[in-house]
Amino acid sequence: MEKERLIPDTSIFTNPDVYRQFGENPTLAFHNFLLLVAELEGDVGVYLPTSVYDELKRMLSDLKIPPRARSVLKVKSPKKYELYIPAFLMYDFIEELRNRINKGLRIAEEAVKASSYRKPEEVLKSLRRKYREVLREGIVDSKEDLELILLGLELDGVILSADRGVLRMADSLGLRFWEPKEIKETLEGFKAF
Repeated sequence: MEKERLIPDTSIFTNPDVYRQFGENPTLAFHNFLLLVAELEGDVGVYLPTSVYDELKRMLSDLKIPPRARSVLKVKSPKKYELYIPAFLMYDFIEELRNRINKGLRIAEEAVKASSYRKPEEVLKSLRRKYREVLREGIVDSKEDLELILLGLELDGVILSADRGVLRMADSLGLRFWEPKEIKETLEGFKAF
């Protein structure tokens, strides 16, 4: 039986600061990651929620699973109707979301005020960037993110992500995760055992 169940996010294979530890492009990084796990011969398995696997297929052209790695990759959605999330987490999430919406409103108000003396394209570009930062960075903001967390809960797995929001929620729930830039080094450490 596997000692570790890894649950990677697409960010591991699409964020250049992270995927370069495995290869020069996202597709090669994904292949090399799976091949490295396959070398560990049963000590480690890789689980992807269906939504994350579909997202990877959209993001990585020519996504093919190397034959040697097929036994370590399992596509599995979490049992959404059987899992429970602690109420404190929902309270914190709602409060944070409300604060982010209020900050987004203030950013929109600033953009409207700036539109009288700046070019509309500049105002829109600035508004989009600031709004995205305030509302989306550092928070679980997609079903793919949530499914990673739920599958981590279900399998007592290790979350692999470069997304601060995913890592923050994983930590809040007591889930294990590895630092994004240390994933390859950590996996290579399994070879010593």
